[in-house]
Formats: sequence, structure tokens, C-alpha cells
Amino acid sequence: MKDLTQGPIPGHLLRMAGPIAIGMLFQMLYVLVDLYFIAQLGDAAIAGVSTAGSVQFVVMAATQVLGVGTMALIAQAVGRRDQDDANRVFNQSLLLGVLCAALTLLLGYGFADRYVGTLSADAATTAAGLDFLHWFLPGLALQFMLAGMGSALRGTGITKPTMVVQMLTVVLNALLAPVLIAGWLTGKPLGVAGAALASTLSIVVGVGMMALYFTRLEHYVCFDAKQLAPQLAVCKRILVVGLPPGGEFALMFVYLSVIYWLIRDFGAAAQAGFGVGSRVMQAIFLPAMAVAFAAGPVAGQNVGAGFGDRVRETFRSAALISIVLMFALTLLCQWHPEILVRLFTPDTAVITVAAGFLGIISWNFVATGLIFTASGMFQALGNTVPAFLSSASRVITFVLPALWLSQQSGFQLWQLWWLSVATVALQAVLSYLLLRREFSRRLPLLKPLPPTVSPATQIDASS
Repeated sequence: MKDLTQGPIPGHLLRMAGPIAIGMLFQMLYVLVDLYFIAQLGDAAIAGVSTAGSVQFVVMAATQVLGVGTMALIAQAVGRRDQDDANRVFNQSLLLGVLCAALTLLLGYGFADRYVGTLSADAATTAAGLDFLHWFLPGLALQFMLAGMGSALRGTGITKPTMVVQMLTVVLNALLAPVLIAGWLTGKPLGVAGAALASTLSIVVGVGMMALYFTRLEHYVCFDAKQLAPQLAVCKRILVVGLPPGGEFALMFVYLSVIYWLIRDFGAAAQAGFGVGSRVMQAIFLPAMAVAFAAGPVAGQNVGAGFGDRVRETFRSAALISIVLMFALTLLCQWHPEILVRLFTPDTAVITVAAGFLGIISWNFVATGLIFTASGMFQALGNTVPAFLSSASRVITFVLPALWLSQQSGFQLWQLWWLSVATVALQAVLSYLLLRREFSRRLPLLKPLPPTVSPATQIDASS
């Protein structure tokens, strides 16, 4: 465990954000490695995998429920020096993870055909999407275990073990992908199914490595069979904090689904271009997301310790770092966005759509960074409803106007991209105002713990 209630806050943020960013980058490489090889199979394969891959946002929403609730409650427990509560939260999060994994498999195999068929532009895209999703569902189910264990470590201020596991599993995925997708060495190409199988096998190995770390090396939070029995009060605490962030990711799934549905008449090339562009955009967001992910435990421990001034300082520092990073990335996308796209597809039509998307959507990068930072602070405070309300505002500001635009003559893709820029800017303003209100309500009520023993009674050298 690492004490984040003492020492310079910018230093804590950067030390935590570095491993988080590296781990998230390697996690994103799961997608990018697959995308590189899948792109060689044609537009229908790219569009199908991109369409089916949007299901991952549903799973990410559910893992956010588990991960955010676990991280926030453990960070606050560390701040107030309550190791017993931290262990209760950790073990109950594992129990919830098992239940969510079973539900993912049940719903995924039950409704995959209907979902992919509704969004796909043609039969070839549908076939590719289903082939991918059926093999990727076991890996998606196992994400809950990774989320629970990784979030528990992040709540205690430790990030490097998760980063190492993510790096090793991505390397394994990169080795398996060409073997399974293109049939290298085996002579039996599996196509998009091979991409999904490579990711699933890599995730299995990752879960095993994280479990081994907790069994052999982790001492502050650990597996406890007695605490795996259902404790409804603890589960409720996790869900109260975690459900709104899960709702945020679910709304992202709604937005993506709406866009895929609206652009289906532009053909597979348009869907493939949006799929490539959105995946590149997700990779670009990693630095700001890493800072926000670091801000959560830093602020959370200080909330538990009662240090309101350090909570405010965490927001100021995280927001400044995020804004600088995202502005630099905006300039990169304004320069030559097609350079980022050509890494994954040689198709001119796909490149045109993806580059046009990035060139416009990059104007909301700074606002997105501020939204991420505010979301991390809401998690630290233990009240994530305002962040959900901020995201939900885009149902009105984006989805409804997008549906109206699609019915107008001369409807073009760029109109959707500019609408997204405007609505993200509005969301950033709303997030900031809601956070200021939450600070004024919560921070004056915090009472610092007596200056007795430091929370860092055990500091893991691996942090």
C-alpha cells in the first residue's frame, strides 16, 4: 500500500499515471493489433468487428461499476486506515465479478445475432461480426476479474503490477494474432474468429497472473474465502458508487450504436472508417484517461483522511496536466490525421472517412480531458451521480439532433462529427459546474484524522 495523503500531489499523479497510461496503451494494443490483421481481410471484416466490438462498451460499463466502486471505497478505507473494510470490499467485488461474468455469457450468446444483424450494413458484415463476438465473449466475461483486482490495487496506490500484466498479455496477443488470424505457421487461417480467440486466450493468462500476484505478493488486500460469502451491505456500497459510472459507459454504447445505425446507409466503408477512427481516438484519449484514473485514488485517500485542501489541489493539478496533453494531441490530429489511419488500412475510402472524423472530432479533446478529470474526482468523493447526469445530457443534446439530421436531405457524416464536438463542450461545462457544487457541499464537512500513525504502515516496493 502507498500513502497518497502526504507529499506533492503532482508527483503522485504523474507517478501513478505513467504505469496506468502504459498499461492502458498496451490494453488498447489488443484492439489495434487485431485491427491491423483484420484490415487485411477487407472492409466487411473491419466493419463487422467494429460493430460487434461496440458490445465491449456494455461490458466496460459493467466493469466500471465494479472497478470504480472497488477503487473508491478501498482508497477511502486506506485514507482512514481501515484495512478490514478494504478487504471486505475487495472480496465482495470478486463475488460480484463472478456473477457478472456468468451474466455476460448468458446474454451475449443469447442476443448476439439480433444485435449485430440490426446494426450491420450487409450480410457479410453481419457474418464477420458474429464470428468475432462468439469467440470474444469468454474474454469479455473474464474482464470482470481483471477489473476487480486491478482497481483494488489502484485504490491502495499501486499500479505497476497491473501494467506489467497488461504488457505481457498484449505481447502474447500480438504473437497469437497472426498465427490464428492469418494462419502463420499453422496454415489454418481463422480470420476474425482468430482475432477474438487470440484476445480471449491472452485475457485468460492475464487473470492467472493477477491471481498469482495476489496470492504470493499482495499483503494489504488479499483473497479471503470467509469474506466471499455474500454481504449485501458491502455489495450495495460498491454498487451505489459504481452504477453511475457504469451508466456513463452504457451511454457511450448507446451513442456508438446510434452512430452505426445512422451511417449504415453510407455503406461498409463508412462504418469501417468510423470504426478505425474511433479506435484511434480511444488510443489518443489514453493520457487524459490515465491522469483521471490516477486522480481518483489520490483524491480518494485524501477524502478518507479528511484533507479537503489536497482534494481541491488534486483536481487543479490533474485538470492542468490533462488539458496540456489533450491540446498537444489536438494539434497532432489537425496536422495529418490520415497518417494515424494508414497504419491500419490501405483502403482510400476508409481512410477518407476516418481522417475526416479525426480532423473534426479532435476539437473536443481538451473538453474530453476535463470531463475525464471531473469524473475521477466524483469517484473519489463517493458520489458519481453528477458525472452520470453530465453524460446523460448528451442523450438530449446529441442523440435527438442526430436523429433529426439523419432525416434531412443532404445529410452528411461531417454533420454528426461537428454535432459531437458541440455537445462534448456543453458536457464539459456541466461537469465542471457540478463538481464545483459537490466541492462546496462535501469538502467543508471533512474532518482530518488525528496525526497519529501514517496510513502508510506498509508501502509496497512495487508501487
